[in-house]
Amino acid sequence: MSELNPTKTKISHPKGLYTLFATEMWERFSYYGMRALLVLYLTAELINGGFGLGREAALEIYAIFTGMVYLTPILGGWVADKFLGKRKTVYIGGLVMAVGQFLLAASAFLHASADPVTRMNLFNFGLGMLILGNGFFKPNISTIVGDFYDNNDPRKDSAFNIFYMGINLGAILGPFIAGGLGENVQWGWGYFAAGVGLIISVIWLKLREHTLDHHGLPPNAPEDKMVLDSKDWRDIFVYSIGLILATLFLVWVWSFIPENVTSIIIPLGFVGLILALAFVIFKGTNGGEEWSRMVVIVVLAFFNIVFWAGFEQAGGTMNLFAAENTNRFIGNWQIPATWFQNVNPIAILIFAPIFSVLWIKLDRIRLNPRTPIKFALGMLFGALAFWIMAIAANKAAGGHLVSPLWLVIVYVVLTLGELMLSPIGLSMITKLAPAKLVSVVMGLWMASFAAGNYFAGVLESILHNMNAKYDMGLELYPFISMTMLGTGIIILLLSPLLNKAMKGIH
Repeated sequence: MSELNPTKTKISHPKGLYTLFATEMWERFSYYGMRALLVLYLTAELINGGFGLGREAALEIYAIFTGMVYLTPILGGWVADKFLGKRKTVYIGGLVMAVGQFLLAASAFLHASADPVTRMNLFNFGLGMLILGNGFFKPNISTIVGDFYDNNDPRKDSAFNIFYMGINLGAILGPFIAGGLGENVQWGWGYFAAGVGLIISVIWLKLREHTLDHHGLPPNAPEDKMVLDSKDWRDIFVYSIGLILATLFLVWVWSFIPENVTSIIIPLGFVGLILALAFVIFKGTNGGEEWSRMVVIVVLAFFNIVFWAGFEQAGGTMNLFAAENTNRFIGNWQIPATWFQNVNPIAILIFAPIFSVLWIKLDRIRLNPRTPIKFALGMLFGALAFWIMAIAANKAAGGHLVSPLWLVIVYVVLTLGELMLSPIGLSMITKLAPAKLVSVVMGLWMASFAAGNYFAGVLESILHNMNAKYDMGLELYPFISMTMLGTGIIILLLSPLLNKAMKGIH
């Protein structure tokens, strides 16, 4: 390991980190603006447009979408590692997602009197492009950040906290601008603004690409190469068009599959992708030390599902709670329900710098908790947040409107758990994964988000069916709270074994 200059450890980060900060910020502006609108759009506008979507159907679409956007990074990570390099896949993902957002805008701009099949086709094509484009963008920009640092560099966790601030600055602006436009002006303008955000993201990365130095270039690129050339950009446009056409074909085929069959295909497809990923990892992992660290990644990825199955209630049931059960009036003005999505990223911007400095200071005095302990603390904060949310839901029973402070408090406590877990998880992958498999293993990590996001959307329906069949009396928010509490305790008990299996990596 290289010797670190103590002065630089305190304050210095590569310029490329801030380039990626802004690139990710604009992409997350797009994603979270769209995400804030999705369930509200499905339960309001599309019902009026003749689609007949109720709460359960809207949450199911939300589950499939938010699950798949974290599953496709398996494909994007593999393509980057084997063929294109990380930078080219980031550009491809950004361009394809921009097209997807503009298709969502087109579906919304069509009046309710327009052919509902046409509107739904445009909507589905847009979602499909967001799903595949995100798979190319998301894992590779995160792993470029990790490339700037040695594994035991204490700045690495700090860097991912800074990067995470970019994510959450975009997550504030997205619901505020795109969500506000969509909810208060016209749904289409919200999605259009999200598409513009992606165009800005791509242009910014192109203008500042030289700050990345050699990181993220295609495999076997010359050592003196710093930016992509005309041949690389030709590849980017060809792959982007190919990905768009592939999406159109796949979504068109999907439309002919009966609903009862799709409910089988989705889990089978997920299992198939995981098996394929496991094969790639098996072939590329060598030696007891690499395998030991890989076990830690797999164990924490499994537990990661629990946290995100709770956290992603924010865009689903908690978004509907804001719209239906919260007193949003200040005088005669009503706060848009989408704006409650801003509480989490605002809290991130407040607390992420504190955590970023905290990890370095604790490391200096040898009190920095190891990664498994941070994960356990994140789960315990999550359990507390959903215990508070359960109280709020009980107060809202019978149609009562509750104070917006309930949601604010829940989001802030949940944010503390997120900061203990999410940026630390990204940093962990770049530390523990074999160097030649970092993007693929990042895809595995994103797959745990995929499973968590999917369960977030269908959990309410699952509990409803269990209660109807077995009379179990399970309620959503208390169930999530108890599950997170139990998971946090299990991780604490396993932490000595996990620490040992990390083989000296902190």
